[in-house]
Amino acid sequence: MAVLNMVRRDMFGELLHCQGGYQHDLRHVKFNDGLGPYGGGVEFGEKGFSEAKWRTQHSVDRNGDLYPTHGLGPVSTMLDINRGNRMLYLTSTATQSRGLKKYIVDKGGMNHPNSSVDFKCGDIVTTVIKCHQGQTIMLSHDTNNPRPYSLNFRVQGTLGIWQKDARSLYIEGLSKEEHRWEKEDKYLEEFDHPLWKRFQDQAAGSGHGGMDFFIFRAFVEALKGAEPVIDVYDAVSMSVISPLSEKSIRLGSASVKIPDFTRSKWKKNKPIFGLNDQA
Repeated sequence: MAVLNMVRRDMFGELLHCQGGYQHDLRHVKFNDGLGPYGGGVEFGEKGFSEAKWRTQHSVDRNGDLYPTHGLGPVSTMLDINRGNRMLYLTSTATQSRGLKKYIVDKGGMNHPNSSVDFKCGDIVTTVIKCHQGQTIMLSHDTNNPRPYSLNFRVQGTLGIWQKDARSLYIEGLSKEEHRWEKEDKYLEEFDHPLWKRFQDQAAGSGHGGMDFFIFRAFVEALKGAEPVIDVYDAVSMSVISPLSEKSIRLGSASVKIPDFTRSKWKKNKPIFGLNDQA
């Protein structure tokens, strides 16, 4: 949200390209039956709880970006998607599927009953989206192999660039050394979003680094009559990337059009999370 604040102040100039993704080693989650130690799955965890009940079957049945919203949500706001801008079309490409079967064999052996499962989802799925105003968005889905957690955020414009994983940025005219990364810390502190400044004490410890507080607050404010921060059109626009990525891969990484669910209202809708929005 601090970076969004910087975008709103044109610190990066005109935006050109954004990246995001869901890059998270979920192998232990996809083979966790929630029945306790060695309850039939390859791994085990909390008794009675298992995301494998829905996550794993998607990897068996589908080849595409199964979880585009984590990476797409924040950059959609920065790019004013459905609010003066929209996504036009995408192309998606998938690697071969290797990680999940290897994990089964490594943990349970070739004779494990799951070793014969045919997983359709490529280990790494890359989706590139073209926007009405000219920008591109690159999304990554990468959950089947060993790697640190990362949402892979990158925001780049005509004046500079920010990369989340490196916790660094470069802004022409502000960064002290040319062609060298600068740590993000002082910028994130200076341009901290008004909502965080107001509610950071209440948000502390609420989950996901404090984000859960703002999600629940936005929901309650909507129940009280406020306009939803993210509406149903945003939700479907982000979610439809998943089946459209499957279609693109099925067609040999062909370009696939993204529907305009707003029926042209995106041309007049106002951007969300402005500098003083809901502050």
